[in-house]
Amino acid sequence: MEKAKEREFGFKKLVVWQKAVDLAEEVYKAVRGFPRKESFVLVPQLLRCANSISANIAEGSFRRSKKEFVQFLYVAKGSLGETVTYLEIALRQKYLSISEYNELILKSKEVLTLLVGLINSLKK
Repeated sequence: MEKAKEREFGFKKLVVWQKAVDLAEEVYKAVRGFPRKESFVLVPQLLRCANSISANIAEGSFRRSKKEFVQFLYVAKGSLGETVTYLEIALRQKYLSISEYNELILKSKEVLTLLVGLINSLKK
C-alpha cells in the first residue's frame, strides 16, 4: 500500500517541488512579522503566489504529456516571479530585514534554477 501511494504522488520526489514547498514555508514564517494592516493585501497575495509554485509543479506532473507538464512549470515560474516581486515590496516597506530578504531570494534562485533545468530536460 505504501509503494502505491508513493507512485501516485511522484512529484513529491522532485527536488524542485520539495524546494518550492520549503520556500513557501519560509514565506509563511516571514509574513508573521508583517503589520496587521497587510493581512488583507500583501500577505494573502504573497502566500497565494508562494503556494502556487509547488501546486503547479504537482498539478503539471499529473498531466498527460510532457508538453502539458512544461506548461504548468512555466506557470510555476511565473508564480515565482510574483513571489520575488512581493518580497521586494515587503523589503522596501521594511517588513523584511535585508537578511530575511536575502535568504528568501537565495531560496527563490534555487527554485528558479531547478525549474529551468526541469523545463529544459522535458523539452528535449
